[in-house]
Amino acid sequence: MLSTYQYPTFSYRPSEEQRTGTVKRHPVVIVGAGPIGLTAALDFARRGVPVVVLDDDDTVSIGSRAVCYAKRALEVWNRLGSSKRMIDKGVVWKVGKVFHGDSQVYQFDLLPEPDHKIPAFINLQQYYLEEYLIDDAMKTGLVDIRWKTRALSVRDEDGRVVIQAETPDGVYQLEADWLIACDGAKSSIRKMLGLDFVGQVFQDRFLIADVVMKADFPAERWFWFDPPFHPKQSTLLHMQADNVWRIDFQLGWNADPEEEKKPERVIPRLKAMLGEKTEFDLEWVSVYTFQCRRLEQFRHGRVFFAGDAAHQVSPFGARGANSGVPDTDNLVWKLKLVMDGVAPDSLLDTYSDERVAAAKENLLNSTRSTDFITPKSEVSRTFRDAALELAATQPFARSLVNSGRLSTPTTYADSRLNTPDEDGFQGAMVPGAPATDAPLEFTDGDTGWLIDRLGGSFVGVYYAGSNPVPADVADAMDQQTRGRIPVTWIVVTDRRTGAPGTAVDYKGRFRERYDAQPGTTYLFRPDQHVAARWRRFDAARTTAALTRAIGL
Repeated sequence: MLSTYQYPTFSYRPSEEQRTGTVKRHPVVIVGAGPIGLTAALDFARRGVPVVVLDDDDTVSIGSRAVCYAKRALEVWNRLGSSKRMIDKGVVWKVGKVFHGDSQVYQFDLLPEPDHKIPAFINLQQYYLEEYLIDDAMKTGLVDIRWKTRALSVRDEDGRVVIQAETPDGVYQLEADWLIACDGAKSSIRKMLGLDFVGQVFQDRFLIADVVMKADFPAERWFWFDPPFHPKQSTLLHMQADNVWRIDFQLGWNADPEEEKKPERVIPRLKAMLGEKTEFDLEWVSVYTFQCRRLEQFRHGRVFFAGDAAHQVSPFGARGANSGVPDTDNLVWKLKLVMDGVAPDSLLDTYSDERVAAAKENLLNSTRSTDFITPKSEVSRTFRDAALELAATQPFARSLVNSGRLSTPTTYADSRLNTPDEDGFQGAMVPGAPATDAPLEFTDGDTGWLIDRLGGSFVGVYYAGSNPVPADVADAMDQQTRGRIPVTWIVVTDRRTGAPGTAVDYKGRFRERYDAQPGTTYLFRPDQHVAARWRRFDAARTTAALTRAIGL
């Protein structure tokens, strides 16, 4: 039990299959009601797809577990209507500080530019996040979470997935058109299908201690190399909700995990760091080992893997949940189009293509972080310490310091769904890039955000500047809103025109961030990534890009 949180208990109820003795086929079954599985379930529900979620527990995660949630994951939850509660409860932060010994080396700002709706990061205990997602999922009426239900076997056969599930009342069978395994790093589904991870396990261990205390540390990420209170090792400090502080201590490979979790071992470490007079209560303790591993492919027939079931990274860099949420964001819209008969089955292969590429990027960054934090030789340690010393006075050396490069969204630069640029552009909004935000004032008087109007479906943005929209362009946009694959169009202007569907770029951020000139046109995918962009609107090119983006 925690002193700051009361765990909910969710009731087990026999399913319809158990009550009637029939085998029912469901459009989608998800295994695992953690953050990734719940996000996928909520996304399906928002698209009108009923989904069954199987979970072998009856509560949320024990201990705070994942802590840091990045802007991109929060933008996904914003699209699903869940982010406000998370941000309101969580600790918002964007500044990190790096220390060597007892001296600050430098600090960094993860979102230095203004005018974004979603913060760079929040810190929030995973149990709160899961509770909020469960609440939102249950309100849809389309998510059936079956607690105390464990998947015993999974077979992909005859155009369906057959699942044997175990409950307190015994074993029953259900079927699914599609199954998504979100059952974590020890995925039982992965083992049932005989799939192995590739990658490496690093020979080092870290202690997590969640501490309740009232402290005057700011809401920032503090990372120490070789601090005086924990010499020749590393330590990390983060603030969470409810005056809970996350502290990570590097232990070394030879540490005994069970011994190190004992209060008589943990409390002296904390007192050495915080001071003998600091009052605190130990809330939760765990020991973990760095792992950087993944599946070769994330799709296996009608079974998909997402989150830790598909890939594992070391905790430094906050790349766990923050790479799992984009997995579901990438998969669900594609699966819905295939289920509707609009897109070919081959579109689903691009889920694996794009998210394996993202996993490779995350694992590379995570491996580099681990190598820097835990040098494997004296030569490596000498290089690391020299980089830290230089970083205090030389900005160029700060790029060499790696205390866990924090999670950034992946650009699907090589995706076959992208339409390559034909025109010249500057900036980061290349095809495959996730959208960046901009404040806009809409015709209906809503002073809002671009990110709120993107996602869920294909969206086109046409920048008119101070010019009126040509009649033929307006007509073509209107036709595309009623197409087989509808495109919602937003016209961005420099001045108020009163025309429906327009938005004023009143701070100039859209023009700046999207390198927009009058006539510039962007097409966004349902997961808010850029599908294509042009310097002038062309209905035929837009249709071709749309066709390409659904894998035709």
